[in-house]
Parts: sequence; C-alpha cells; structure tokens
Amino acid sequence: MTVGTYESNFAGAGLRIGIVQARFNADVGHGLLSSCLAELKNLGVADEDILHVTVPGALEIPVTLQKMAETEQFDALIALGAVIRGETYHFELVSNESGAGITRIGLDYGMPIANAILTTENDEQAEARMLEKGADAARVAVEMANLLIALDELQADEE
Repeated sequence: MTVGTYESNFAGAGLRIGIVQARFNADVGHGLLSSCLAELKNLGVADEDILHVTVPGALEIPVTLQKMAETEQFDALIALGAVIRGETYHFELVSNESGAGITRIGLDYGMPIANAILTTENDEQAEARMLEKGADAARVAVEMANLLIALDELQADEE
C-alpha cells in the first residue's frame, strides 16, 4: 500500500442525511436544527435527501438513530438536542447514556453520527452554542459520510 493523503470532502450533493431532534429544551433544539439545515444546504445536500424526525428527549435519540441506521437509507445521521444541568443527578444520566448510545450505534452500524446534543450548565450556555454546534454537526456528517464512502471504495478496489 502506498502512503497517500485523503483530503476532506464537504460536498453534500447526493448524500442522504437523517436528523433526530429531541423536543425537550425546544428553543435550543430549534436553533440547532435551523443552523444544521442551513449548513447542509450550503454544503449541497438537497432537501429531499434529508429526513428530520423528533423524539421526546435525548434518551430517545439512540433507538431512533438505530432504526434509521437499520434502513441502510442514510449516508450519515445527526443527533440534535440539549441537556441542561438541573439540581439532580438526572443530567449526568441523560448526558452519559445518550452519548454512549449514539457512539454504540455508530460503531455497530459503521455509520457516521454527528452528536450535537449540547450538555451545558444553563440555558445561556446552550443558546450561545446552538448555532455553531448545529452547523458543525452538518459539516461533520457530510465530511464523515464522504470519508467512509471513500474508504469503502478503497477497500473494494483492493479486493
């Protein structure tokens, strides 16, 4: 094998993207979604190639991502939501379990999943991060979908 370099590819045309958005902390979720969709459009992902679904909260995101991955209809998935610290241990539980579930689904299915579930101390932190994190999730999804497609093609060429 020769040593080479893969250049990041942010061309979204033709990619199919699934988005799962938690409805809990709705204002932040809507901000994440609007910036994510705007960036996907900037990257060339067509509206008809995006499926957006909502779920009650962050703990419901992994099972929904799993069902979407099982369809084999998507090149990448995006998780959107916000878990904002409260006065109980629930913050840690939701943050840790949703993150672990998302990671496991990505590994189990070999599918890129951009995790844009904000975990913040307060509403102000979430609102300050939502626009950049939503757009970042779109870039991550497109870049990683293209990388995995390129690696699959490389593997096919070597067989």
